Amino acid sequence: MLVDRILQRLLRLHPSLIDLSLDRVRRLLRALGEPHEHLPPIVHVAGTNGKGSTIAFLRAALEAAGYRVNVFTKPHLVRFNERIRLGGKLIDEALLGALLEECERANAGQPITYFEITTAAAFLAFARMPADIVLLETGLGGRFDATNVIAAPAVAAITPVSLDHQHFLGDTVAAIAGEKAGILKPGRPAVLGPQAPEGAAVLEAQAAALGAPLFRHGREWHVEQRPSGLRYRGRRWALLDLPPPGLLGAHQYDNAGTALACLDCLDGFALTPEALARGMAEVEWPARLQRLQRGALADRLPPGWELWLDGAHNAAGGAALGAVAGGWRDRPLQLVFGMIKTRDARAFLRLLAPHVAGLGGVTIEGEASALSAAEAVAAARDAGIAAEPRAGIAEAIDAATRSAPTGRVLVCGSLYLAGRVLFENG
Repeated sequence: MLVDRILQRLLRLHPSLIDLSLDRVRRLLRALGEPHEHLPPIVHVAGTNGKGSTIAFLRAALEAAGYRVNVFTKPHLVRFNERIRLGGKLIDEALLGALLEECERANAGQPITYFEITTAAAFLAFARMPADIVLLETGLGGRFDATNVIAAPAVAAITPVSLDHQHFLGDTVAAIAGEKAGILKPGRPAVLGPQAPEGAAVLEAQAAALGAPLFRHGREWHVEQRPSGLRYRGRRWALLDLPPPGLLGAHQYDNAGTALACLDCLDGFALTPEALARGMAEVEWPARLQRLQRGALADRLPPGWELWLDGAHNAAGGAALGAVAGGWRDRPLQLVFGMIKTRDARAFLRLLAPHVAGLGGVTIEGEASALSAAEAVAAARDAGIAAEPRAGIAEAIDAATRSAPTGRVLVCGSLYLAGRVLFENG
């Protein structure tokens, strides 16, 4: 496809040594006419886990209220177009191709990362396709993230910070929080999702230094799971009762609450409880505890089996999955597992081990940095899970369903693996 060919060319521009810096993307944006300076209000979201889900809740609520929303998220699961939404629709292939080629020409062969040049393309799209608001997700960091050229977001939000990408961001929660805090801006509201104490201290200190008004989970805003759904308390809505989040798992109440807190701080937008309720119920975000009920892989399951997919890939994600798996006691749980080598597979799997009957280890096709099936199995066995290597996703699902008359198969460990599952499932 056109976009795939262009992206392959752009990968050749990648610097031989990545230095975390905004210099490359600023240079390119200058050559493009500073499109990031001609955008509507922006909600900028950083964090370790929950960024994409928080943005999904924001988009659903704003669109339910009738607003036109442009969105930049990452990574994509099947097609790159998933990263850029214009007014509720994925960006058109021809338009995306033209924007990427324009960025390629403006860059003039100079070193630049894949994320930097595609972020510039997103800004160019947003500047030319007007919307009422932009929702912007960071890449792996914050301070030196390519999205952090935005000088004054309407709201900056930081979802829970935990250990991830330590080789770039630091080996403690406090150090990583310091990098994520880089998106906070002087005088702009700072919404904080649930945080570990050491991370919260860093984020609060940076907000105070910038004069950024704090809006913190458990302090200025509260969210709770109730039998009838979600209850939010904050500033704009002293008490707001909504349906359960359309994304499954107790952790999604916190992500939905973070989205509501962002909307709570967003001036100039009319958001009725009815629109918020529709958004809460209708939200969609693939590969986040998604049940696959149709498709080539789902159709392989015998009666009495379910197929689930989740992109969790670090210890915090493993804890969230473990909490869900702990409630799945009516039938055995089998994992299909693959992961990238830079992640801690053992830490992830140890949190799931008490709830798992067995595991099929797979290599993520097309990912040079993926664990081999044998390495995935070794990590599982170290975590106390009975495991065997499998040649691919379909074979792993077939083997799992032969283990018992009924059960659940959960594919997890990587968003790249989740993308392969969605591709193979059709």
